[in-house]
Amino acid sequence: MAGTGAAALARALLAWALLALPPAMPQPCGRPEVREKEARFNTTYSDWVNADLLNIYAFNHSVRRNRTEGVRVSVNVLSDHKDLPVLFVVRQKEAVVSFQVPLILRGQFQRKYAYQEVSRTLCQPQAKAEVETQHFYVDVSTLSLNASYQLRVTHVENFVLRTNERFSFNATAAQPQYFKYEFPEGVDSVIVKVTSAMAFPCSVISIQDVVCPVYDLDNNVAFIGMYQTMTKKAAITVQKKDFPSNSFYVVVVVKTEDEVCGGALPYYPLSRDALPDDPVDQHNRQKTLEVMVSPAITSEAYVRSMLFCLGIFLSFYVLTLLIACWESCRQQKRKGLLAAMDSPSLDTGHGRSVPDSFLGHSPYDSYGYGSFGNGSSSSTEGVTDSLCSVEVPYGYVGQEQFKRRTPSAPMRPLSIAMGERSLEHVAGRPRMDSLSSVEEDDYDTLADIDYDKNVIRTKQYLCVADLARKDKRVLRKKYQIYFWNIATIAVFYALPVIQLVITYQTVVNVTGNQDICYYNFLCAHPLGNLSAFNNILSNLGYVLLGLLFLLIILQREINYNRALMRNDAYALECGIPKHFGLFYAMGTALMMEGLLSACYHVCPNYTNFQFDTSFMYMIAGLCMLKLYQKRHPDINASAYSAYACLALVIFFSVVGVVFGKGNTAFWIVFSVIHIVATLLLSTQLYYMGRWKLDTGILRRILHVLYTDCIRQCSGPMYVDRMVLLVMGNIINWSLAAYGLIVRPNDFASYLLAIGICNLLLYFAFYIIMKLRSGERIKLIPLLCIIGTSVVWGFALFFFFQGLSTWQKTPAESREHNRDCILLDFFDDHDIWHFLSSIAMFGSFLVLLTLDDDLDCVQRDKIYVF
Repeated sequence: MAGTGAAALARALLAWALLALPPAMPQPCGRPEVREKEARFNTTYSDWVNADLLNIYAFNHSVRRNRTEGVRVSVNVLSDHKDLPVLFVVRQKEAVVSFQVPLILRGQFQRKYAYQEVSRTLCQPQAKAEVETQHFYVDVSTLSLNASYQLRVTHVENFVLRTNERFSFNATAAQPQYFKYEFPEGVDSVIVKVTSAMAFPCSVISIQDVVCPVYDLDNNVAFIGMYQTMTKKAAITVQKKDFPSNSFYVVVVVKTEDEVCGGALPYYPLSRDALPDDPVDQHNRQKTLEVMVSPAITSEAYVRSMLFCLGIFLSFYVLTLLIACWESCRQQKRKGLLAAMDSPSLDTGHGRSVPDSFLGHSPYDSYGYGSFGNGSSSSTEGVTDSLCSVEVPYGYVGQEQFKRRTPSAPMRPLSIAMGERSLEHVAGRPRMDSLSSVEEDDYDTLADIDYDKNVIRTKQYLCVADLARKDKRVLRKKYQIYFWNIATIAVFYALPVIQLVITYQTVVNVTGNQDICYYNFLCAHPLGNLSAFNNILSNLGYVLLGLLFLLIILQREINYNRALMRNDAYALECGIPKHFGLFYAMGTALMMEGLLSACYHVCPNYTNFQFDTSFMYMIAGLCMLKLYQKRHPDINASAYSAYACLALVIFFSVVGVVFGKGNTAFWIVFSVIHIVATLLLSTQLYYMGRWKLDTGILRRILHVLYTDCIRQCSGPMYVDRMVLLVMGNIINWSLAAYGLIVRPNDFASYLLAIGICNLLLYFAFYIIMKLRSGERIKLIPLLCIIGTSVVWGFALFFFFQGLSTWQKTPAESREHNRDCILLDFFDDHDIWHFLSSIAMFGSFLVLLTLDDDLDCVQRDKIYVF
């Protein structure tokens, strides 16, 4: 009874459900007719299909296990029914491919593009038997009343690419192409190069594993594998370890739009009947390409290149050691000769005479300038010229106060070689500083000292002694701050940079998007997770040579401190004052330039450009400061103000790159700031800091113009300084005008060019004034100047080759890519790294040794310029 009741209840519910159903939709009369045909390759089938008809084409072909053949299906729908497309389904073993015609692909802003002709290459499953017959079917269906089409199935010629053989083919957005490559025995990595004579239409090159399905349409090609956009050139290095099957597909897809490659975005055609959402027919958007796969370098080439790089820069260590040994032997020989010459003669009982060349200075008594007509502040501590010298007038820009001393005889007694008054009483004075600390600010704020500075620094002719009056301990601490500050900056700057570039490289490796980084893909050799190891290795020179420079400075400082401890007269009272803090900062900056340049080249792009340029600005600024400090030790900028100015430069660099491209307002503001800063710095240098920027500045300017230009036309008091500053202003105003008119895209390089031009101008002025002042350049700095100039010339040649640029799209940047030129491992930019690191090291050596000829000249006889 229970079962009978349950059955009755079920029948009642079923009857109620049937009554509740809506009326059925009208169905076509009968099921669609299925028409199956045996089809053959290389035959064009012109047919039609409608809603009541399903066409099935059956194909079969023999497949060998050791031979891969591609199969391509091409269709062309002749009917124009965009709202009722024809559906093609290819059923094969292990894969199903389906597509509709017209094929609708979307571009930027969801624009639709329709294609009536579609071709697809089928993904071929692996054959398990030696020879196997594989079957596949092409189903054609539609909801249209009548749609005519053409179908053709062919074998793909050269489906398997051969090593070092070029192959040309055509592709469109609806007719992509892909080919297979199998790694030969003994080849662990290859480079796939694709070229085209035409930049547009834009295309995408993808490397995918041999699995089905193959993503070969514009809307899915970026799903797997490695890929990059392309105009005329593309290159991808593929490693065997990344593909377990020891083979991969090279997929080429033409994009629907060119904007991603730097092309223009097409306009929608205007038509009265066209709706905004209607697809656009792009007609024949075809591109001819050529592909070639060639073996990449072997592991032996990596080892050879690393040894070459290390050998070049370690040779500088060896050369430095040899020069140091030679110099030490020469000094020992000189000391022995001087000791022998200074001993009494057995015949006469008098000391022997010694040529001036053994004393380390010129025959005309160390370029003595004589006493200043307006007096020298340190004349009471100075040492007069030799009694054996005769005064002759020395004309210098109309200056009659300077007198050059020339010797009356080629030989002179050693006992009077340093002048009438011996330096013994100077050297014998206690030079050890007291325990009480003397601060620079305390020295400067005393009223009488401030008055004294106004008198001394505004004299028409200055000597180094006038600007080397402050306590040496104070200045040593002041300039050591440069080193500690840049070391602190380096730590805080480098750590997040390293973290960021590692993240960039990880994103590239995970996503396969090689448009993120702007490499020279034709010469980018991977190692581990790094995509371009050669660009990183070539920065080793900055680090090694920067470290070598620090060691040289350390040795010099140790020798100088030893000389001070033994109260050496030359170290105490002669030569350019020795301050090593800025040199340490320069060496540290050179090492950091190498580290950050290597970080930048892990993944060079628009967002991390400042990693490569920040310490270039610092190096240029520190070199100018060091050059100025040589003869202005008391009035050089403090580390805080110097680094604040350099930080402002880096800030403008970032703002200029981000917002300056084509922005007229930015260029106007920057040019005004550039000119105003140039004028303020010129005033600071001309008056040696003895001026004030306050509310009365305009009144004082008008007063000077009235008294010096209107009331009486008088020349500048400091002619040399005026010449330098006028030239500097002309160059800087010209650069500002160039930037405002041309508005270069590479603002970072433009800003760096401003710094380099000012550094070169000041350096040239320094050398010219040094030679005009009767000083000479010794052999080592002269060789450094000549060699460094030649190396800089070659380095700049390679720098301007421009192998890539993040100012353009990644595809356009790859048009500048070139093959390796050194050891099949290094490209032009790597050689720039080699040469520029050597040139910077040589430039630092020039700054270090340029005034070595003055080590035996008293500071009140060294001219300030």
